This record gives sequence, C-alpha cells and structure tokens, in this order.
Amino acid sequence: MKKRTKGYGGKVFLVGAGPGDPELLTKKAERIIKEADIILYDQLVGDEIIKSFPDEAELINVGKHAGLHKFEQDDITRMLIKHAREGKMVVRLKGGDPYLFGRGGEEAEALAAEGIEVEVIPGITSAIAVPACAGIPVTHRDCASMVTFVTGHEDPTKEKSALDWSLLAKMSGTLVVLMGVKGIECNVNALLRHGKNPETPVALIERGTTDEQKVTTGVLRNIVQLAKSAGVKPPAVMVIGDVVKLHETLGRGE
Repeated sequence: MKKRTKGYGGKVFLVGAGPGDPELLTKKAERIIKEADIILYDQLVGDEIIKSFPDEAELINVGKHAGLHKFEQDDITRMLIKHAREGKMVVRLKGGDPYLFGRGGEEAEALAAEGIEVEVIPGITSAIAVPACAGIPVTHRDCASMVTFVTGHEDPTKEKSALDWSLLAKMSGTLVVLMGVKGIECNVNALLRHGKNPETPVALIERGTTDEQKVTTGVLRNIVQLAKSAGVKPPAVMVIGDVVKLHETLGRGE
C-alpha cells in the first residue's frame, strides 16, 4: 500500500490486539497493522505481535504497567491527533478490545472533536477468551445464565467508586474482574463484606492464552492468600462463580 503523505487527511484506527496469543489477532487487525505509518501500542498486546510489526512503521510504546507510565493519557491523545494531522495512517493498538476498559472511547471522542476520522477494529476480549482457554466458560446452562464484567482498577482520581459491590455481591452468575491483581484484597473483601458466599469458587488466570498461562484457583475466603503464595502478577483475569469448577475437567492441566 502506498504510504500517506503530508497534506493527505490522516486517519486513526483503534485496534484490538486480542488477549495475547498472536493467532487470536483478527485478519482485519493484522492487515491494518501492516499498512500503518505509525503504531502506538500497549505492552499488553503481546511480545509476538510486537515482533510482527512492519519494519517501515514508526513504533511508539505507550504501555502502562506496574504503576509506570511512559506517557500519560493526555500525551497519547495529543500524539494521535498530531500524527493524524500530518496525514499519517495511525494505529492505536490495545490489548483485548479497545472499548472494554481500554480507554478507546475517550480517545475516539477526542479525535472526533478534532474532526479526525477514526475507525474501531474490535478485538477478542480477554474477559471471555482468557477464561475459555483456562477451561472456564463464563456462562453455562447449569450454573451461570449471566456474566458481569468489572474493572479492578478504577480511575484513582474518582471521589467515589462507580462499582456497587453490595449489588455485585447479590448477583448470580459469573463475575469477571479485569486488571484486578493490585486491588484483589480490597475487591474480595468488599464482596465478602456485602454477603457474598465465602465458598464461591475463584480463578486467577495469568498471561492467559499464551504459553506462559498459569491458573490459581480457590474460593473467596482464601484466594487472596493463595494469590500471595503463588506470586500472582499482572496481567491476570479474575473469574468468580460456579463456572470456575469446570476448570478441573476442561482446563489444560495448569
């Protein structure tokens, strides 16, 4: 594809890279990445996908992890706007799906406000794919007719949590917590405090869908201690509910 040049209207693609396994990257995402002039990528897109980036593209690692931010969100948004105005084909590559706790909506709003064309390329979300690869279907006719996704890492500038833990504790079905390793003790205690059964099964799935996948299972009353003993580290997905029991028969033997 002929590269864009200055004077040509640039465009930003908000692309989901999926949960980490490079074979779970969609065909459309793969094509758009190969055509990009510049790629601003998160670390959670996975090392194998990062290695596949085209040599001619400019690469900027804007990943945030372990409390270390190379760029703040406002900086990333400004870079997207700047490069699009230069007429470049810009790929903003995110782990999972851009619109599920990926701040893709914020970036799309900012780009639209500047009159910049933006297109979203959905990705396979880790909220479903990671449990699946650990032998845990998030819904099951016998034990879970609903699933709820929540973030375990809310905006620290919020005066009040947007999560109603009293409501979450009462809900049946499956609860999937993303980015919840750092706040696991606080989140588990909130569920217990609001009456969630302490014997509710829990799974923590680290680096799901990759060769380094590791699963730690327990119940609400002991999962915090088990996580500490196992040295659980992000990225990890926490699954809470009876579907976790299926890991014993459907898991890959972690």
